[in-house]
Amino acid sequence: MRLPHSEQAIVEPEKVHDYLVSTSHPVGRFKATFFAALGYSVENWPQLRDAFLEIARSPDFKPGQQSPFGQKFQTRAALLGPSGRHALVVTVWIVPNGETAPRFVTAFPG
Repeated sequence: MRLPHSEQAIVEPEKVHDYLVSTSHPVGRFKATFFAALGYSVENWPQLRDAFLEIARSPDFKPGQQSPFGQKFQTRAALLGPSGRHALVVTVWIVPNGETAPRFVTAFPG
């Protein structure tokens, strides 16, 4: 299935540059190592955001858990980084209650 309203998908900049590629974030630094191996860093975080937005248009989403905040969705996709390397990544999105635009929650090695 497709992510509902994927053309409206939102990736908050802080989720990428302050968490996923941050080498100083207490939890994110472990994910930053994974994304750095693909060539993503704090300096080029918009490229990673754009890659997530591209993944949001994938037809391979599965509904996840319904949370008190909305319906979650996830997909596993190949992510090609600036280094030319690629890896599988799982992205998690939520469509918040009362909204239509899906919001990026997180990503991790898949």
